Amino acid sequence: MYRPLFARIDTAALQHNLRQVRALAPASKVLAVLKADAYGHGVQTVASALQEADALGVLELEQALALRAAGERRPIVLMEGYFTADELPLLAEHQLTPVIHSTQQLAWLQQAWLPLRLDVWVKLNSGMNRLGFPPGPYREVVQQLSRWPQVGRVTLMSHFATADETDGVAAQLVTFLMETEGMQLPVSLANSAAILAHPDTHADWVRPGIMLYGARSGAASAASQGLRPVMSLLSRLIAVQHVEPGGSIGYGATVVAEYPMRIGVVACGYADGYPRHAPTGTPVLVGGRRCQLVGRVSMDMLTVDLSGCPDADVGTEVELWGTQLPVDEVAVAAGTLGYELLTAVSARVPRCPV
Repeated sequence: MYRPLFARIDTAALQHNLRQVRALAPASKVLAVLKADAYGHGVQTVASALQEADALGVLELEQALALRAAGERRPIVLMEGYFTADELPLLAEHQLTPVIHSTQQLAWLQQAWLPLRLDVWVKLNSGMNRLGFPPGPYREVVQQLSRWPQVGRVTLMSHFATADETDGVAAQLVTFLMETEGMQLPVSLANSAAILAHPDTHADWVRPGIMLYGARSGAASAASQGLRPVMSLLSRLIAVQHVEPGGSIGYGATVVAEYPMRIGVVACGYADGYPRHAPTGTPVLVGGRRCQLVGRVSMDMLTVDLSGCPDADVGTEVELWGTQLPVDEVAVAAGTLGYELLTAVSARVPRCPV
Protein backbone atom coordinates (compact mmCIF):
# COMPACT_ATOMS: atom_id res chain seq x y z
CA MET A 1 0.00 0.00 0.00
CA TYR A 2 1.39 3.37 -0.99
CA ARG A 3 1.58 6.27 1.43
CA PRO A 4 -0.98 8.80 0.19
CA LEU A 5 1.28 11.87 0.17
CA PHE A 6 2.38 13.23 -3.23
CA ALA A 7 3.08 16.49 -5.05
CA ARG A 8 0.97 17.04 -8.16
CA ILE A 9 2.85 19.12 -10.75
CA ASP A 10 0.57 21.00 -13.14
CA THR A 11 2.54 21.34 -16.37
CA ALA A 12 -0.22 23.40 -18.02
CA ALA A 13 0.16 25.95 -15.20
CA LEU A 14 3.91 26.06 -15.86
CA GLN A 15 3.28 26.81 -19.52
CA HIS A 16 0.71 29.46 -18.61
CA ASN A 17 3.16 31.17 -16.27
CA LEU A 18 5.82 31.19 -18.97
CA ARG A 19 3.32 32.87 -21.31
CA GLN A 20 2.79 35.51 -18.60
CA VAL A 21 6.53 36.16 -18.58
CA ARG A 22 6.49 36.52 -22.37
CA ALA A 23 3.59 38.96 -22.16
CA LEU A 24 5.41 41.10 -19.62
CA ALA A 25 8.76 41.04 -21.43
CA PRO A 26 7.94 40.46 -25.10
CA ALA A 27 11.27 41.74 -26.42
CA SER A 28 13.43 39.64 -24.09
CA LYS A 29 14.66 36.09 -24.26
CA VAL A 30 13.72 33.89 -21.30
CA LEU A 31 16.13 31.94 -19.14
CA ALA A 32 13.95 29.66 -17.01
CA VAL A 33 15.58 29.20 -13.61
CA LEU A 34 15.56 25.54 -12.53
CA LYS A 35 17.72 25.79 -9.42
CA ALA A 36 17.01 23.56 -6.42
CA ASP A 37 15.50 20.80 -8.56
CA ALA A 38 13.32 23.42 -10.28
CA TYR A 39 12.20 24.88 -6.95
CA GLY A 40 11.24 21.39 -5.80
CA HIS A 41 9.13 20.56 -8.86
CA GLY A 42 11.60 18.26 -10.68
CA VAL A 43 14.11 19.53 -13.24
CA GLN A 44 13.32 17.06 -16.01
CA THR A 45 9.57 17.61 -15.71
CA VAL A 46 9.90 21.39 -15.75
CA ALA A 47 12.43 21.48 -18.58
CA SER A 48 10.18 19.27 -20.71
CA ALA A 49 7.13 21.42 -19.97
CA LEU A 50 8.93 24.70 -20.72
CA GLN A 51 9.99 23.99 -24.29
CA GLU A 52 9.24 27.61 -25.21
CA ALA A 53 11.93 28.95 -22.85
CA ASP A 54 15.08 30.07 -24.65
CA ALA A 55 17.54 28.76 -22.06
CA LEU A 56 17.67 27.01 -18.70
CA GLY A 57 19.49 27.97 -15.51
CA VAL A 58 20.72 25.42 -12.97
CA LEU A 59 23.24 25.35 -10.15
CA GLU A 60 24.95 21.96 -10.29
CA LEU A 61 27.10 20.69 -13.13
CA GLU A 62 25.63 17.23 -12.53
CA GLN A 63 22.14 18.57 -13.19
CA ALA A 64 23.26 20.27 -16.39
CA LEU A 65 24.90 17.06 -17.60
CA ALA A 66 21.73 15.10 -16.80
CA LEU A 67 19.74 17.53 -18.93
CA ARG A 68 22.19 17.12 -21.80
CA ALA A 69 22.03 13.33 -21.44
CA ALA A 70 18.23 13.58 -21.69
CA GLY A 71 18.58 15.34 -25.05
CA GLU A 72 18.34 19.00 -23.95
CA ARG A 73 20.08 21.16 -26.57
CA ARG A 74 19.16 24.67 -25.44
CA PRO A 75 21.73 26.87 -23.68
CA ILE A 76 22.17 25.88 -20.03
CA VAL A 77 23.57 28.52 -17.70
CA LEU A 78 25.37 27.43 -14.53
CA MET A 79 24.21 30.16 -12.15
CA GLU A 80 27.25 29.96 -9.84
CA GLY A 81 29.67 29.00 -12.57
CA TYR A 82 32.34 26.37 -11.94
CA PHE A 83 33.97 25.46 -8.64
CA THR A 84 37.21 23.81 -9.82
CA ALA A 85 39.45 24.07 -12.89
CA ASP A 86 38.74 20.40 -13.65
CA GLU A 87 35.15 21.23 -14.58
CA LEU A 88 36.06 23.51 -17.47
CA PRO A 89 36.69 20.82 -20.14
CA LEU A 90 33.31 19.26 -19.33
CA LEU A 91 31.61 22.63 -19.65
CA ALA A 92 33.16 23.16 -23.06
CA GLU A 93 32.47 19.61 -24.26
CA HIS A 94 28.78 19.88 -23.36
CA GLN A 95 28.46 23.55 -24.34
CA LEU A 96 27.41 24.76 -20.92
CA THR A 97 27.50 28.46 -20.07
CA PRO A 98 29.04 29.41 -16.71
CA VAL A 99 28.46 32.61 -14.80
CA ILE A 100 31.89 34.05 -13.98
CA HIS A 101 31.97 36.07 -10.79
CA SER A 102 35.42 35.71 -9.19
CA THR A 103 39.10 36.23 -9.94
CA GLN A 104 39.76 32.56 -9.15
CA GLN A 105 37.39 31.50 -11.91
CA LEU A 106 39.15 33.91 -14.26
CA ALA A 107 42.53 32.43 -13.46
CA TRP A 108 41.33 28.88 -14.04
CA LEU A 109 39.80 29.83 -17.36
CA GLN A 110 42.87 31.71 -18.54
CA GLN A 111 45.04 28.64 -17.95
CA ALA A 112 42.62 26.13 -19.46
CA TRP A 113 42.92 24.44 -22.83
CA LEU A 114 39.39 23.81 -24.10
CA PRO A 115 38.19 21.80 -27.11
CA LEU A 116 35.50 24.39 -27.87
CA ARG A 117 34.93 28.04 -27.07
CA LEU A 118 32.94 28.66 -23.90
CA ASP A 119 30.09 31.17 -23.82
CA VAL A 120 30.10 33.01 -20.49
CA TRP A 121 27.92 35.34 -18.44
CA VAL A 122 29.89 37.85 -16.36
CA LYS A 123 28.38 39.07 -13.11
CA LEU A 124 28.68 42.60 -11.74
CA ASN A 125 28.24 43.15 -8.02
CA SER A 126 26.07 46.24 -8.38
CA GLY A 127 25.18 46.42 -4.69
CA MET A 128 23.88 43.08 -3.44
CA ASN A 129 27.38 42.14 -2.21
CA ARG A 130 26.96 38.44 -2.74
CA LEU A 131 28.59 37.36 -6.03
CA GLY A 132 30.20 39.39 -8.78
CA PHE A 133 33.09 41.64 -9.70
CA PRO A 134 32.98 45.12 -8.18
CA PRO A 135 32.57 48.24 -10.30
CA GLY A 136 35.92 49.30 -11.73
CA PRO A 137 37.54 45.89 -12.25
CA TYR A 138 34.39 44.64 -13.97
CA ARG A 139 35.00 46.54 -17.19
CA GLU A 140 38.54 45.20 -17.48
CA VAL A 141 37.33 41.64 -16.78
CA VAL A 142 34.79 41.87 -19.60
CA GLN A 143 37.40 43.26 -21.98
CA GLN A 144 39.83 40.45 -21.09
CA LEU A 145 37.26 37.73 -21.60
CA SER A 146 36.23 39.17 -24.94
CA ARG A 147 39.83 38.76 -26.16
CA TRP A 148 40.58 35.26 -24.86
CA PRO A 149 40.52 32.43 -27.39
CA GLN A 150 38.77 30.12 -24.91
CA VAL A 151 35.72 32.41 -24.77
CA GLY A 152 32.83 32.67 -27.19
CA ARG A 153 29.87 34.98 -26.56
CA VAL A 154 29.88 37.22 -23.47
CA THR A 155 26.68 38.27 -21.68
CA LEU A 156 26.61 40.89 -18.92
CA MET A 157 24.52 40.34 -15.80
CA SER A 158 23.75 41.51 -12.29
CA HIS A 159 21.21 40.62 -9.60
CA PHE A 160 18.86 42.92 -7.69
CA ALA A 161 18.60 42.76 -3.91
CA THR A 162 15.37 44.74 -3.42
CA ALA A 163 13.39 44.47 -6.64
CA ASP A 164 10.37 43.29 -4.61
CA GLU A 165 10.67 45.98 -1.92
CA THR A 166 10.13 49.71 -1.66
CA ASP A 167 13.83 50.44 -2.28
CA GLY A 168 13.40 49.10 -5.80
CA VAL A 169 16.26 48.77 -8.28
CA ALA A 170 17.22 52.36 -9.09
CA ALA A 171 20.59 52.51 -7.31
CA GLN A 172 21.80 49.15 -8.60
CA LEU A 173 20.53 49.87 -12.11
CA VAL A 174 22.45 53.17 -12.23
CA THR A 175 25.60 51.37 -11.09
CA PHE A 176 25.18 48.73 -13.78
CA LEU A 177 24.47 51.23 -16.56
CA MET A 178 27.46 53.40 -15.63
CA GLU A 179 29.79 50.42 -15.44
CA THR A 180 28.70 48.94 -18.78
CA GLU A 181 28.33 52.18 -20.75
CA GLY A 182 29.43 51.68 -24.34
CA MET A 183 29.57 47.89 -24.15
CA GLN A 184 27.67 46.37 -27.06
CA LEU A 185 26.93 43.05 -25.39
CA PRO A 186 23.75 41.21 -24.33
CA VAL A 187 22.44 42.02 -20.84
CA SER A 188 20.50 40.06 -18.20
CA LEU A 189 19.20 41.82 -15.08
CA ALA A 190 15.60 40.98 -14.27
CA ASN A 191 14.63 38.24 -11.82
CA SER A 192 10.96 37.47 -11.14
CA ALA A 193 10.38 40.57 -9.02
CA ALA A 194 11.97 42.86 -11.60
CA ILE A 195 10.06 41.24 -14.46
CA LEU A 196 6.84 42.05 -12.62
CA ALA A 197 7.64 45.51 -11.28
CA HIS A 198 10.49 47.06 -13.29
CA PRO A 199 10.06 46.79 -17.06
CA ASP A 200 13.04 49.09 -17.60
CA THR A 201 15.28 46.21 -16.47
CA HIS A 202 14.06 43.55 -18.91
CA ALA A 203 16.95 44.01 -21.36
CA ASP A 204 18.00 41.11 -23.61
CA TRP A 205 17.39 38.25 -21.14
CA VAL A 206 14.97 37.89 -18.22
CA ARG A 207 15.46 35.22 -15.54
CA PRO A 208 12.10 34.12 -14.09
CA GLY A 209 12.33 31.80 -11.12
CA ILE A 210 9.61 31.72 -8.46
CA MET A 211 6.99 33.25 -10.76
CA LEU A 212 7.22 30.27 -13.11
CA TYR A 213 6.01 28.09 -10.26
CA GLY A 214 3.07 30.31 -9.39
CA ALA A 215 4.26 31.66 -6.07
CA ARG A 216 4.60 35.25 -4.94
CA SER A 217 7.53 37.55 -5.59
CA GLY A 218 6.81 40.81 -3.80
CA ALA A 219 3.80 42.11 -1.94
CA ALA A 220 1.09 41.20 -4.47
CA SER A 221 -0.34 37.70 -4.57
CA ALA A 222 0.65 35.40 -7.38
CA ALA A 223 -2.98 35.10 -8.48
CA SER A 224 -3.31 38.90 -8.79
CA GLN A 225 -0.31 38.80 -11.15
CA GLY A 226 -2.01 36.25 -13.38
CA LEU A 227 0.10 33.32 -12.18
CA ARG A 228 -1.18 29.82 -11.44
CA PRO A 229 0.16 27.47 -8.73
CA VAL A 230 2.10 24.57 -10.19
CA MET A 231 2.63 22.32 -7.16
CA SER A 232 -0.21 20.93 -5.05
CA LEU A 233 1.00 19.01 -1.99
CA LEU A 234 -1.75 16.47 -1.37
CA SER A 235 -2.36 13.76 1.20
CA ARG A 236 -5.21 12.07 3.09
CA LEU A 237 -6.42 11.56 6.61
CA ILE A 238 -5.01 8.29 7.94
CA ALA A 239 -6.70 8.41 11.35
CA VAL A 240 -9.28 10.39 13.32
CA GLN A 241 -9.01 10.81 17.10
CA HIS A 242 -11.74 11.94 19.51
CA VAL A 243 -10.16 14.07 22.22
CA GLU A 244 -12.11 14.90 25.38
CA PRO A 245 -11.67 18.18 27.30
CA GLY A 246 -8.35 18.12 29.10
CA GLY A 247 -6.76 15.76 26.59
CA SER A 248 -3.58 16.91 24.85
CA ILE A 249 -2.55 16.70 21.21
CA GLY A 250 0.87 15.85 19.84
CA TYR A 251 4.44 16.09 21.09
CA GLY A 252 5.00 18.33 24.07
CA ALA A 253 1.26 18.40 24.82
CA THR A 254 1.32 22.00 23.57
CA VAL A 255 -2.43 21.99 22.84
CA VAL A 256 -5.00 20.89 25.39
CA ALA A 257 -8.62 20.46 24.32
CA GLU A 258 -11.08 22.82 25.98
CA TYR A 259 -14.06 21.01 24.44
CA PRO A 260 -14.61 17.67 22.68
CA MET A 261 -12.53 17.69 19.50
CA ARG A 262 -12.19 15.54 16.40
CA ILE A 263 -8.54 15.50 15.35
CA GLY A 264 -7.49 14.37 11.89
CA VAL A 265 -4.08 12.79 11.40
CA VAL A 266 -2.50 13.63 8.02
CA ALA A 267 0.27 11.64 6.34
CA CYS A 268 2.76 14.51 6.03
CA GLY A 269 5.46 15.74 8.37
CA TYR A 270 8.71 17.63 8.55
CA ALA A 271 10.63 14.74 6.98
CA ASP A 272 8.47 15.39 3.90
CA GLY A 273 9.37 19.07 3.92
CA TYR A 274 6.37 20.50 5.76
CA PRO A 275 7.74 23.14 8.16
CA ARG A 276 8.12 21.81 11.71
CA HIS A 277 7.79 25.35 13.04
CA ALA A 278 4.31 25.85 11.49
CA PRO A 279 2.13 26.92 14.42
CA THR A 280 -1.33 25.90 15.50
CA GLY A 281 -3.72 27.79 13.24
CA THR A 282 -1.78 27.26 9.99
CA PRO A 283 -4.42 26.65 7.28
CA VAL A 284 -4.98 23.19 5.82
CA LEU A 285 -7.77 22.10 3.44
CA VAL A 286 -9.59 18.89 4.37
CA GLY A 287 -12.11 17.68 1.83
CA GLY A 288 -12.02 21.14 0.28
CA ARG A 289 -12.88 22.86 3.58
CA ARG A 290 -10.56 25.14 5.48
CA CYS A 291 -9.25 23.65 8.73
CA GLN A 292 -6.35 24.44 11.03
CA LEU A 293 -3.17 22.70 12.00
CA VAL A 294 -3.21 21.90 15.71
CA GLY A 295 -0.25 20.86 17.85
CA ARG A 296 3.32 20.23 16.74
CA VAL A 297 4.22 18.86 13.34
CA SER A 298 5.79 15.39 13.70
CA MET A 299 8.36 13.75 11.46
CA ASP A 300 5.81 11.86 9.35
CA MET A 301 2.44 13.25 10.43
CA LEU A 302 0.59 16.39 11.38
CA THR A 303 -2.76 16.90 13.09
CA VAL A 304 -5.68 19.14 12.17
CA ASP A 305 -8.81 20.29 13.95
CA LEU A 306 -11.82 18.81 12.14
CA SER A 307 -14.39 21.01 13.88
CA GLY A 308 -15.30 22.63 10.56
CA CYS A 309 -15.35 19.32 8.68
CA PRO A 310 -17.90 17.04 10.39
CA ASP A 311 -17.97 14.63 7.45
CA ALA A 312 -14.22 14.18 7.21
CA ASP A 313 -12.96 10.68 7.94
CA VAL A 314 -10.11 8.33 7.16
CA GLY A 315 -9.32 8.66 3.46
CA THR A 316 -10.55 12.24 3.05
CA GLU A 317 -8.23 14.24 0.76
CA VAL A 318 -6.05 16.94 2.30
CA GLU A 319 -4.39 19.85 0.50
CA LEU A 320 -1.39 21.21 2.37
CA TRP A 321 -0.98 23.86 -0.33
CA GLY A 322 -1.82 24.13 -4.00
CA THR A 323 -4.62 25.23 -6.30
CA GLN A 324 -7.10 26.00 -3.49
CA LEU A 325 -4.66 27.03 -0.76
CA PRO A 326 -1.77 29.24 -1.96
CA VAL A 327 1.64 28.15 -0.77
CA ASP A 328 2.35 31.76 0.17
CA GLU A 329 -0.54 31.78 2.65
CA VAL A 330 0.86 28.71 4.37
CA ALA A 331 4.32 30.29 4.32
CA VAL A 332 3.10 33.49 5.99
CA ALA A 333 1.40 31.47 8.73
CA ALA A 334 4.63 29.53 9.26
CA GLY A 335 6.80 32.66 9.26
CA THR A 336 8.71 31.79 6.10
CA LEU A 337 8.53 32.13 2.29
CA GLY A 338 6.86 30.12 -0.44
CA TYR A 339 10.35 29.59 -1.90
CA GLU A 340 11.40 27.65 1.19
CA LEU A 341 8.29 25.48 1.33
CA LEU A 342 8.51 24.47 -2.33
CA THR A 343 12.22 23.72 -2.31
CA ALA A 344 12.04 21.85 1.01
CA VAL A 345 9.66 19.12 -0.22
CA SER A 346 11.79 16.02 0.28
CA ALA A 347 12.83 13.47 -2.30
CA ARG A 348 10.65 10.80 -0.69
CA VAL A 349 7.54 12.69 -1.80
CA PRO A 350 6.61 11.51 -5.33
CA ARG A 351 6.21 14.24 -7.96
CA CYS A 352 3.32 13.43 -10.27
CA PRO A 353 3.15 15.57 -13.44
CA VAL A 354 -0.27 16.13 -14.95
